[in-house]
Amino acid sequence: METTASLKHKIDSADGLQSVVRTMKAVAAASIGDYERAVAALGDYYTTVERGLGACFHDRDLLPTQNPVPHQANPTCIIVFGTDQGLVGQFNDVIAEFTVKSLASREALDRSSSASLSAQTRVPTPSASTAAVAQTPPSSPLVHKPLIWAVGERINERLIDSGLTTQARFDVPSSVQSITFLIADILFSIETKHAINALTEVYLFFNRPSTGAGYLPISQRLLPLDQTWCTQLAEQVWPSNNIPEVLADKTGTLGALIQEYLFVSLFRASAESLSSENASRLAAMHRADKNIEELLTTLNRNYQRLRQAGIDEEMFDVIAGSNI
Repeated sequence: METTASLKHKIDSADGLQSVVRTMKAVAAASIGDYERAVAALGDYYTTVERGLGACFHDRDLLPTQNPVPHQANPTCIIVFGTDQGLVGQFNDVIAEFTVKSLASREALDRSSSASLSAQTRVPTPSASTAAVAQTPPSSPLVHKPLIWAVGERINERLIDSGLTTQARFDVPSSVQSITFLIADILFSIETKHAINALTEVYLFFNRPSTGAGYLPISQRLLPLDQTWCTQLAEQVWPSNNIPEVLADKTGTLGALIQEYLFVSLFRASAESLSSENASRLAAMHRADKNIEELLTTLNRNYQRLRQAGIDEEMFDVIAGSNI
């Protein structure tokens, strides 16, 4: 049976928990602001990098060509951003499920393409007298297994539990400043550890903040550079009359700008993932705060009712004693 003492203890505990929840709400809201400002600050720099790439692509010889080799024969690098923090709901589950489904769709497309090419292996020549045939080699299904890199221990475990094999794991940054170190590690791995080449496909999978749903899982292709996008950059009108020109090592300059493009894109993806994480935590803390407020209302009501019942009982005892 509930007593005033037990109810008072529950009320004090709920008050303490509510203070912790509201503190976490404030921290999450402040963190969201930090990451959003970091993403906004990258906007101008990203525009500068785009203009630099456009200046390089004025030389049509530097424009990337459409990949003539079937993409099944090239290694694909998949970078998945998750979180190692708690109180974020289904954050890791959502991006893990999205990644698994996307890779499954890609594999199905590869198999369909392979089967279509295999059906065309015998092609008759125009000369009927020789009855010669030309052999067309079928496309091989996924010569290279995708290289899957996980940012976060928990997302790494989710991917492994889903049947995927990860080749590398990176620590989740804890602040805007530490994102730079993460990106440096990823770029170093791209350049040295896995022999990434010009035909390699690099995809990012991460949660992006969304007004309606809090966040949404998305994928973004970094490499190879899209030919249409590069052509659009080359055709952009320069903001001044001084048209830029790359004088010295054009290939080296283009390579340096692509490095900056990769850095900005990876940094923005990481910052948006962290912003989504804190948005998810903020939503969870808001729900917890609301539930605690409702619990406190109920506990205080019960406490007041029980306390009033005790007072009434004592009053009845005093009145009954005075009438004796």
